[in-house]
Amino acid sequence: MYPISRLIAGMIRAYRAPKLSIEQMSESTFICRPWDLDMFLEMNNGRILTLYDLGRFDLAIRSGLSAILRRKRWGLVVAGASVRYRRRVRMFDKITLRSQLVGFDERWVYIVQSMWVKGHPTSSILLRTGVTRKGSVVPVSELLEAFGRPGWQMEPAGWINDWIASEAVREWPPQESTSCVPLKK
Repeated sequence: MYPISRLIAGMIRAYRAPKLSIEQMSESTFICRPWDLDMFLEMNNGRILTLYDLGRFDLAIRSGLSAILRRKRWGLVVAGASVRYRRRVRMFDKITLRSQLVGFDERWVYIVQSMWVKGHPTSSILLRTGVTRKGSVVPVSELLEAFGRPGWQMEPAGWINDWIASEAVREWPPQESTSCVPLKK
C-alpha cells in the first residue's frame, strides 16, 4: 500500500523547510516501520523505491519545481534508473534520504539519491527523469527558462555519462530471443 501518511507528512515538512536552489541537496528522514519489511526482516526493495519517490517530492517542493509544475500543468516522469543496494535497513532504523540534481542534457534531468543509516550508505539510485506536457517530454531549456535560469549548464559526471552511453545501446524493446534466454536442459 502506498504510504499516504508519509507523503502528506513529508509534503508538510517540505513546505515548512527552508527553500533550496535546484542544485542543492535535499534531506528528509524516515523510520523503517514493521510494514516496510520483507520476509527477511529488512526493508523491502519496493518500499525503498517508494521512499526515493518521496525524497524527490521533497526536492521538488523545496526547490520550487512543484510550483512551476502546477502553474504550467506539467508532470514528472522517471525514464530510467539504476539502483545499488549495499546494506540492510532494519526495523526502526532512522533513514536519512538525500536527493540532488546532478546534471541534465537537452531532454533529461539526472538525479542521484541515497539512503543513510547511522552515517553509512545503504543504497543509492541514479535516475533519468523528465518533465512532461500532454504526453511528451518538455525540453530542459524550457524548464530552465521557467526556473529563471536560461542557459544554465550542468554537465553530468563521468560515471553518469557512462551510464547514459550504456543505456543508449541497450536493446529496446526487449527481444524475447535475446533478452531472456532459457537455460538448456
